[in-house]
Amino acid sequence: MKLQDAVETAKSQGSLQQQLWEITQTPWKSGILPSADDLTKARASLPSSLGAEGQGFESTKQHILNDIVPAFNGSSISPHYYGFVTGGVTPAALLADNIVSAYDQNVQVHLPGHSIATDVESNALGLLLDLLQLKRAEWHNGTFTTGGSASNALGLACGREYVLRVAAETKGASIQSIGEHGFFEVMQAAGLSGVQVLSTLPHSSLVKAAGILGIGRANVINICQNNDPLKFDMERLETELAKSGKANLVAVSCGEVNTGRFATANLDEMRELRRLCDKYGAWLHVDGAFGLFARALDDSAEFNSIKKGGEGIELADSIAGDGHKILNVPYDCGFSLCRHPTEAHNVFQNANAAYLTGNGNGAASIPSPLNIGIENSRRFRALPVYASLLAYGKIGYQNMLKKQIRLARFIAGWLYDHPDYNILPEGGTKEDLINQTFMVVLFSAKKDGLNRCLSAKINETSKMFVSGSSWQGRPACRIAISNWRVDEDTDFDLVTSVLDTVAKGDNAANQQ
Repeated sequence: MKLQDAVETAKSQGSLQQQLWEITQTPWKSGILPSADDLTKARASLPSSLGAEGQGFESTKQHILNDIVPAFNGSSISPHYYGFVTGGVTPAALLADNIVSAYDQNVQVHLPGHSIATDVESNALGLLLDLLQLKRAEWHNGTFTTGGSASNALGLACGREYVLRVAAETKGASIQSIGEHGFFEVMQAAGLSGVQVLSTLPHSSLVKAAGILGIGRANVINICQNNDPLKFDMERLETELAKSGKANLVAVSCGEVNTGRFATANLDEMRELRRLCDKYGAWLHVDGAFGLFARALDDSAEFNSIKKGGEGIELADSIAGDGHKILNVPYDCGFSLCRHPTEAHNVFQNANAAYLTGNGNGAASIPSPLNIGIENSRRFRALPVYASLLAYGKIGYQNMLKKQIRLARFIAGWLYDHPDYNILPEGGTKEDLINQTFMVVLFSAKKDGLNRCLSAKINETSKMFVSGSSWQGRPACRIAISNWRVDEDTDFDLVTSVLDTVAKGDNAANQQ
């Protein structure tokens, strides 16, 4: 490419960024899902093979904007996309993400004389701890990941390292580190037959992490109360922890994916989990993908029950979180926190390579990310977190979360009284239901016929999108509210209008 062509392309890229900025800051007025025609057109526009000659920047830009973009969904742009706890992208985070792409920093090694990137990442982690009311002195040991799945994998990997090392030390074995010697060798040295994860309705990413780490998906065991699948049965838990031959990780669902509810209701329950883990040498992990952000709320009576669900999280050994959800930064972004400063290093230490080492001058104060996480090549995903936290502060995020919770509670109360819908889990008073509602609403239709196709009927309107799920063997729908654009009054009117229309349409069809 000639120099002048490169300059013109750069100018065009600048105008494109401005165009994209305007698109994403305009309220989403299209349907939540792309039309069938837009999807067909987009698929037909995809090339069948790579041509010898490139199409050029301008032609490619027009193809992407005119053919590809209309076939995207409005998951992050619209506040009415209630699937997958997607969140959104705040203006500050979007600005930072554009800078991340433009400068393309590989945040892998802390080189203080080369780039400020690792300093910013460490500072962003500290700001995040402030938001979550976690003490920096105890918790400023962590890293940003691709998302909640990777964060759970990191937490369980550190836990696996810890529990097997403790068991091997008890046996007086010289081989103690899985990261150094391998899973099988340390298991043998510890005289154990396996590792298990004890939880209540764990998220699938936690089960996936167990599969990746060699623990095994079948060894993720649900230790819930008979009358409440969300709460730990402490007696059963202690019985399982006391069994010989197994090392144990206890995983707390801080915001269960279907209901948004918490596995612990207060500080005392977390203290009991901590006591049991200490007694039997187990690791206490919290999957706080979105529930962790309950700790960001103020102490007002309105949100007291939600705030209690996040109490005692600081007693855990590791915490997994997801930035693209309540934090409202772009994919991909998660974070993994560990109360033990050297544990991640024991697992993820990069093999010796001279070009990957720091050059002193502050390198010890900030660990190189490649030595405490999975990746050697890492996008500067911490910058959108830094920008968004800096721009909106504690009060800004509290206000976002309050709107989301209030909308969820409005919808839950409305569903409780509706003749055609069930609010889930069933049982309890309306007041109890509302107090326990965080930012996820699970519901079903009372009539089986409508219930089997309920999510499809709702999504066909293209006014809102819900996820299909199940509860106690019956189909259900989930409304997950996590976008910063939420308006509790106008969005409540839209949601209830759609649900009323779907129910009335079904009733009318059955009367014909």
